[in-house]
Amino acid sequence: MMAALLAGFIDSMAGGGGLITVPALVLAGADPVTAIATNKVQGIFSPASAALAYARAGLIDVAAQWPMALIAFAASVGGALCVTLLPVDTLRLGLPVLLVAVALFVAFKPGLDDRDRPRRIAPPLFAATLVPFVGFYDGLLGPGAGSFYMLGFVLLAGNGVLRATAQSKLLNLASNAGGLLTFAFIAQPWWLAGLAMGLSGFAGAQIGARLATRRGSVLIKPVLVFVTVAMALRLTWNWL
Repeated sequence: MMAALLAGFIDSMAGGGGLITVPALVLAGADPVTAIATNKVQGIFSPASAALAYARAGLIDVAAQWPMALIAFAASVGGALCVTLLPVDTLRLGLPVLLVAVALFVAFKPGLDDRDRPRRIAPPLFAATLVPFVGFYDGLLGPGAGSFYMLGFVLLAGNGVLRATAQSKLLNLASNAGGLLTFAFIAQPWWLAGLAMGLSGFAGAQIGARLATRRGSVLIKPVLVFVTVAMALRLTWNWL
């Protein structure tokens, strides 16, 4: 439950809660597909909690977000359906590499702060490219999808980290919902564990979202880098 609380805390600020919960579930004995499916159960709670907090702060434009949320939902269903086509060992061995890659990107990419910048692509193109791409990934694997949405809003839509994080929450909620709907039929999520983790994640997201409105990217970046690297090392050690 502490992993879910921390995941909700981190996910509410910069995404990437799945980078903690999926490896934690694997370490608890779930195979990668079951871990991803269970993560979808708990993954509904954190973005929903964060979205409520950010909406109260006036940082989410729901009218502009809901069409993209529908795209993310549909793409996530497609990604989840493809999970059964991939070898379990590929998912297992690829996860530490993904963790390290995200950590390196967050640590060394310049310009990841709270300042707004000029938009690089128009909203319709953003909705037609990055949103379905990340949504498909969220259904297929999941860890880091919230971070990828957030980074897309920063690098392509020109948002600062705080606003980008807020804008990403409805998309993350939608793609988690699409993945959960699909995995409920094609996999065997640990429902009780997922719901219990979700309640912890909801609480963590409330704390994180409130802190994010005051601190922004200053706190989350070093925490995210540390946690993802530590978890990748733990997973690699566990599978050697």
